[in-house]
Amino acid sequence: MAGEFDEIRNRLEIIAEELADLAIVRLRESIDAGGTELPVDEKRLTRARRAVEKAVHLLAEPDHTFK
Repeated sequence: MAGEFDEIRNRLEIIAEELADLAIVRLRESIDAGGTELPVDEKRLTRARRAVEKAVHLLAEPDHTFK
């Protein structure tokens, strides 16, 4: 059963990276537009990235922690 979640975990890691990249784009757009506050989208993207990273961590844990 070891590695059962590897493929899903790898896909989630890629999604977390994509969310981080998109959040950076939003920040750059806001700065370029003269914004002085964090864009709402960036905050949502960061929260989503953290949730995905938490799922990655949970799937990396040994099976015995879920019994």
